Order: sequence, then structure tokens, then C-alpha cells
Amino acid sequence: MSGIEEIPVEWRKFKYRGKSIEELLDISMDELAELLPVRQRRSLRRGFTPEQVKLLKKIREAKKKGKKVIKTHVRDMIILPEMFGLTIAVYNGKEFIPVRITPEMIGKRLGEFSPTTKTVKHGEPGLKATRSSMFVAMK
Repeated sequence: MSGIEEIPVEWRKFKYRGKSIEELLDISMDELAELLPVRQRRSLRRGFTPEQVKLLKKIREAKKKGKKVIKTHVRDMIILPEMFGLTIAVYNGKEFIPVRITPEMIGKRLGEFSPTTKTVKHGEPGLKATRSSMFVAMK
């Protein structure tokens, strides 16, 4: 599964809590859980939900076949080392946002990279507004 030839050069020097990418790809799920923060550790110890198991199967098949984009609604899935290099399109309630998985994302959840709300950008008074809002009271 792990091989130096398939890992990009810029990822090789990355370390997560003292472990290189090659070591992260080789360790078991229990050892990985010990490296993660407590919230993710507890979630992994409780086990995956049926939706998360289905997503993991899709990820493993995509790794074998060389498929690039996987669509999913599972926003609470913890990013694991076996996901590195894939692009996962995460649903935000309206559309699928493509998320390229990098080593810096380990331990985070997929939903963190697919925002569900846009930032509010207010216009100036009078621009595309009603007739009454064109006049702003002076202070």
C-alpha cells in the first residue's frame, strides 16, 4: 500500500506527531487512534457508522482503480492516511465541493473543508434595494 514512488516529494518531509507519511500508512487503526486528538480517538474507538463504512469501501476501490473523485454526503468522516491524494467531493447541502486530501488534513473531518454557509456581503444603501432604503439617516 505504501510506496515512496507514489508519495509526492513535498509530502515526504511532513510529519504528524513524529510519524512520517510512510509510517502513518503502515500503522494499524488502533495505533493511529492513539495519535489523534481525543474527540477523533473516541469516534474511531466507537466504530464507523454504516455510511462511513460504505465511504471507506469506495475509497479503497478508488485507490485500486485509480479513480480520482468520490462523491459523498458523509461530512463527519475523519480523514485517515489512506485517503491521501484523493479528491473527495463533499456535499454542503446545495452542491458537491471537491476537497483534495493532503497530509495536513489528518484527524480533521471532511465537513470542515466544505462550508455550508456563505459569508454575508452587504451592499451599499440604494444598490439593488427598495426605494425607502436609498435614504440613510445622517448621524
